[in-house]
Amino acid sequence: MRIKNAAFPWSISAFLVIALWGCAATKIVDTARPEPRPLGSELGVYEAPLEPEKDSAALVTGREATGVITLRQALALALMKNPELAGFSWEARSREAKTLQAGLIPNPSVGVEVENFGGSGPRSGLNATETTIALSQLIELGGKRFKRTRAAALERDLAGWDFEAKRLDVLTEVVKNFADVLGAQQQVVYDAELVSLAEKTHGTVSERVEAGKVSPLELTKAGVSLSNTKIGHERAKSDLAAARKKLAAMWGEASPAFDRAEGDLTLLSPVPSAEDLKKLLSNNPDITRWVKETEQRTAALEVEKAKSIPDLTVSGGVRHFSDTDDNAFVLGLSIPIPLFDRNPGGVLEARYKIAKARQESRAAEAKAGSSLAESYKALAFSYEQSMALRNQVIPGAEHAFEAAGEGYREGKFEFLELLDAQRTLFEAREKYLASLISYHKAKAEVERLIGESIESINKINKNEGNGP
Repeated sequence: MRIKNAAFPWSISAFLVIALWGCAATKIVDTARPEPRPLGSELGVYEAPLEPEKDSAALVTGREATGVITLRQALALALMKNPELAGFSWEARSREAKTLQAGLIPNPSVGVEVENFGGSGPRSGLNATETTIALSQLIELGGKRFKRTRAAALERDLAGWDFEAKRLDVLTEVVKNFADVLGAQQQVVYDAELVSLAEKTHGTVSERVEAGKVSPLELTKAGVSLSNTKIGHERAKSDLAAARKKLAAMWGEASPAFDRAEGDLTLLSPVPSAEDLKKLLSNNPDITRWVKETEQRTAALEVEKAKSIPDLTVSGGVRHFSDTDDNAFVLGLSIPIPLFDRNPGGVLEARYKIAKARQESRAAEAKAGSSLAESYKALAFSYEQSMALRNQVIPGAEHAFEAAGEGYREGKFEFLELLDAQRTLFEAREKYLASLISYHKAKAEVERLIGESIESINKINKNEGNGP
């Protein structure tokens, strides 16, 4: 078989011009990630690279936390090395790739067709064959590629909002876990002091028993008290080890490399009014994302509607007639006839999902409002409780314990009165420590919901003359 007059290349060129022209009008929609909320925005955060092979060990080989660690250092480490947060960043990258793929035009196809061979008479063998070589290109109509790309781009934006929400979640969990570590460290100190006091009390009781001033039963009671305090001390050490591991897990460490957490739980910021906090609830990414979610589902509806418009397939090539050794051009158009499937189910499903998004948006607002009210209540209560314990209860308990100790040594009080004063003091200290931890945890929850720190709100209110 021989094709003459170079007709084939010209036919292919003409065809490609027609096919590519029909697909060149689509533009890729470029949308940006959301601005981070003010909370923790000054800290760097992990961002997945464009080429994952170059960063496969980044989360493993990064610098570990050693020595004394502060809250800011813990936050910075978690934002850069938290595996879950990194996963959200990779999800955003994958949706960027999906957006890229959605904007590509369909590939052309090439076909070869041989007719009129192996027959009888003059058409036996290959003497009367007709050979056609053609290219075909699917041309999407109804703006399918543009609408598909827009829907994919909005999915990418949603991944950005999910990443921002996870970033705030990580910040919140680190603050809460850090407060637990500080509290556990202080509890170990309290229990060690209690053991020391119990040992001194046991020695004093022993001396008084030997002097015949008190019954040997009091020495037994002092021994029981000493044993209980030592058990409590060991339990506090175990709680501290668990809290340290939980904190280190926030930046992907199986066991903590740091020696001690450094911070001051007694630093309390005044609680702003509930109205001031409620005004900032709109900054919550769990609420704000639903604007973009609704846009994405509306874009998905447009994609489904476009599917009801049939696509055009254009083909062109050259045909060779073996019996005359001539060539001729061939050109074809084909389009499906939408008699049975106009995608009504897909369109209806997309509409249902838009309606669902409206309800989910309302649910997210209600949930955030309820969570803010609950967290605010816990924050205000723990603040007032901490201030009362610090300024009134603990000073009184310390004075009572000192008086009981002095009175017991002078024989004015019984041993049980000394133990009661000691228990009252340390219970007050433990309650104060628990209230401080509750305050910082509730504060972290409130800040997560409004996306901003309590200190910044107090500063703004003070500058405006409205603050506490």
